[in-house]
Amino acid sequence: MDVMQITLIAIGGFAAGAMNALAGGGTFFSFPTLLAVGIAPVTANATNAVALWPASVSAALALRPELRRLSLRQYLVPLMLAAAVGGLAGGLLLLLTTNQLFYTLVPWLLLLATLLFTCSPWLGKQVARLDSGEGRREHLSAPGFCAQLLVSLYGGFFGAGMGIMMIASLAIAGHTQIARINAIKSLMSSVIYSVAAATFIIAGAVHWPALGIMLVGTISGGYCGGIFARWLPNAWLRRMVTVIAWGLTLYYFHEVYA
Repeated sequence: MDVMQITLIAIGGFAAGAMNALAGGGTFFSFPTLLAVGIAPVTANATNAVALWPASVSAALALRPELRRLSLRQYLVPLMLAAAVGGLAGGLLLLLTTNQLFYTLVPWLLLLATLLFTCSPWLGKQVARLDSGEGRREHLSAPGFCAQLLVSLYGGFFGAGMGIMMIASLAIAGHTQIARINAIKSLMSSVIYSVAAATFIIAGAVHWPALGIMLVGTISGGYCGGIFARWLPNAWLRRMVTVIAWGLTLYYFHEVYA
């Protein structure tokens, strides 16, 4: 890689880490950057997933206290099993997908993620209206298991917008406490990214030089984003990410299908 490519990856990683800390939507910066420097689509997606893995694990550890009212053996373990199976299946499906096919899917995957990100404030308001205390949840229902399995499959295959999907599925499953939903989402995301990242690493699908550069960017960006989050307006940042996401989606539709 030349100096320009290294610089672009570092900037993309920094922007992704900062935006995830501020308003979400970091994948809209990191994944297109890897494509822009010439990394093959499947490898770019695998590298991006591995780059996001440390942040997902740290978030899950930070939110552990919110999970105390959930039964470990009868609720969290089956949910984690669904996340692991779905994440593994999604990761393997990505590895079995050719670069040409995945590239034709990129606009549609970005469109889905963009729609989810655009609608996420409305979804958050709907969940907030239901916010209430929850008792101890003992059993995971079959629909809840299947919903987590499908969301995890998508997360292992692409990942952008997965958190919003999971918030929706958990709200539909009956969770009404926002803090609890975020804690479960973080735990399941960490499982999905851990399984998918291990799959990509074992399969040799990761671009290691780009990953190293991107990790430096995402870590430093996340730290700076955490500092700036105290005074930057979240609504303004979300609008900026939304505009960029729609712009990238339209660009890749033109690039792939024009």
